Formats: sequence, structure tokens, C-alpha cells
Amino acid sequence: MIEQIYAFFTIEILYLWVNLGVLPFWLILIFFPTSNLCRFLATSIVPVLLLAGTYIFVLYKSYLNSYDFLTNFELYLNISNLSNLFSNNLFLMLFWIHFVSINLFVGGWMVKDSQKFNINKLLMILPLIVTYLIGPLGLLIYWLIRIFYAKSINIYD
Repeated sequence: MIEQIYAFFTIEILYLWVNLGVLPFWLILIFFPTSNLCRFLATSIVPVLLLAGTYIFVLYKSYLNSYDFLTNFELYLNISNLSNLFSNNLFLMLFWIHFVSINLFVGGWMVKDSQKFNINKLLMILPLIVTYLIGPLGLLIYWLIRIFYAKSINIYD
């Protein structure tokens, strides 16, 4: 039974499931940011646990395939080493889960923070969508919107 599950979850299937799996959380953040559903699902520990479990599974799969984890530290030496690491699908999947997790966490934080400043839900649609797709650019858009609602610029907040 476990071997069948393991065989089913190839890197391509995991990639598909991760991409489809975060969509409900993003849709909740965009369309129902003040609901209990958002509070209990999208901005809670639930997506973190699901994505962390997937990350651990990919690490386990990498370990079984005799992946050399020490080569990961070479990515800090130069950009060609980073490029070489991305040629490995397991490393690429780890990176992708990392990227999707951080973006979802930032999206959840933006929703919670926007509620503190009573930012209009419609204004939050653009920064949330851009955060889902591009990450830091969406955070910048949110920060610019937030300046007008907070009526101050505070780089430490």
C-alpha cells in the first residue's frame, strides 16, 4: 500500500498537487478574507503543515535517490552552481515548495495586516494576486497601499 502511494507521487504529480493545493487557500484569501474559513484555514498552521509535509516527503525521496545534500550549499558560491542545482528535479521541487510556502505565508500576513488598518477588501485583490504570482512585487504593492491607510511610513512595522 505505501509503495503504491510512493510510486504514485512522482515529482510531476507532486508539482501538480502543490500548485492545485495552494489555490483554495489563495481563493479564500482573495474572496473571503474576513471569514472564519480564512482564519481557520488560510491564515492558520494548516497550509504550513501540508506544505511542510510535502517538503519532508520530497526530502525523503531525495534521500532514497542518494541525493548529495551537501551540494546544496554550493548555490551560495556562484550563479552557475545554482543553475546546476536546478537541473535536478528533486531540488527544483524543494525550491518550488519553498517559494509557494513563502508566498502563501506572505499573502496570509497581508490579509491579517490589512484588517488591522481596515483596508478595503477590493484593494487587496491586486496585491494578493501579484503576491501569488510574483511574490515580492505583490508585497511592495501592498506596502504602498498600506502607507495610505496607516497614514505613515514606518520601515520597522
